[in-house]
Amino acid sequence: MSTKTDLASSVCGGLKGTDEPPSLAVVLKGYPRLSETFIAQEIEGLERRGLRLMLVSLRHPTDTRHHPVHERIRAAVSYLPEYLYQEPLRVLRGWWTARRLPGYRAARAQWLRDWRRDPTPNRGRRWGQALVLARELPASVRWLHVHFLHTPASVVRYTAMMRGLPWSGSAHAKDIWTTPDWEIAEKLADCRWLVTCTAAGRDRLAALAPTPQTVSLVYHGLDLSRLPSGPATRPMRDGRDEGDPVVILSVGRRVEKKGLDDVLAALAVLPKDLHWRFEHVGGGPLGAKLKARAAQLGLAERCVWHGAREQSFVFEAYARADVFVLASKVAGDGDRDGLPNVLMEAQFAGLACVATRVSAIPELIDAGDSGLLVPPADAAALAAALESVIRDPVRRARLAARGRDIVLTRFSFDHGLERIAAWLKDGAVGVGGRASA
Repeated sequence: MSTKTDLASSVCGGLKGTDEPPSLAVVLKGYPRLSETFIAQEIEGLERRGLRLMLVSLRHPTDTRHHPVHERIRAAVSYLPEYLYQEPLRVLRGWWTARRLPGYRAARAQWLRDWRRDPTPNRGRRWGQALVLARELPASVRWLHVHFLHTPASVVRYTAMMRGLPWSGSAHAKDIWTTPDWEIAEKLADCRWLVTCTAAGRDRLAALAPTPQTVSLVYHGLDLSRLPSGPATRPMRDGRDEGDPVVILSVGRRVEKKGLDDVLAALAVLPKDLHWRFEHVGGGPLGAKLKARAAQLGLAERCVWHGAREQSFVFEAYARADVFVLASKVAGDGDRDGLPNVLMEAQFAGLACVATRVSAIPELIDAGDSGLLVPPADAAALAAALESVIRDPVRRARLAARGRDIVLTRFSFDHGLERIAAWLKDGAVGVGGRASA
């Protein structure tokens, strides 16, 4: 993966190992990220379907590891100035060139309107990044596609105006629920089409779109060809053997919306005769606080915190676990999950899942049939659900089998990706247009 800062220099040789220039630029908030496997899977899938693309990231990576899928991606990746003061000459060169572009005046007027409604450093930074992107984007690029409708889409929107290019997007979770309504509506008026991965997200965006057909529902799904072939064979643990406890697993960032504080509260009230071990995989800012809370509740010796790890480790964790728990909730700032890929992964791996009725989770889990669902931020209900599946391995196996069937039949990665690839090929190679819902 390239770490060059100048976009033109990083793609002057085309795709890695080829002399073909890119016709599509995919803009990301950060790359690569362990928590965004679904985006990397989509990028690799687009390449396998013949799209010549380049990657542009607003931020440098912070994860020290990456997944195998990142190694398989052939596109060059370049980074915009993360903070404008760090590369002032690059920003100045961007402005000097961009101000001569036909769409510069319209883009600047749009940015000033946005600035008056949102006078933040973040808004100024996105304008500076757009100036750089407008200058450095290769002439071969005919279409821009962006992941996340908030700040990355602002950079793409301003750039598209300056360069006279069409753009499309993928909205996921936080960007749907925390971006102001006025901004969503205006971006949806400007983009050619946008996909999102949950029916709840689709409904919100379509209600704000001047043309509701601009927004389509496309589930992420799992690229099953890259995952272990079958579920692990699990012992029928029931929590009675202190030497062989039931393993409860959760995977996700240590942030408020993942509800890990609620998981700890639920574990603390489980009956004393139940023997279990809790494992968590994922990084995030609340790590120290959660470990301190576990110690305060007397759970420290039964909790294992693995930190952010690569996908192979995550699937090893699925294989040795008995129960998967994800206590998603709406955070104080409105942030929430969309359809967490880790739930689909856990079900594919043959785990019984206990989760919450938040966002699109009920679109994946049929309560009582393919998993258990409880209200968010309800530790007592979560504890009762966990206890029921800990004590009953036969029920766990039944829930797990049904969950795996649903992932295999209802959430097809290939079907969704074929639709996105066709729309992008139509734009980056053909004449372009709006997608149909």
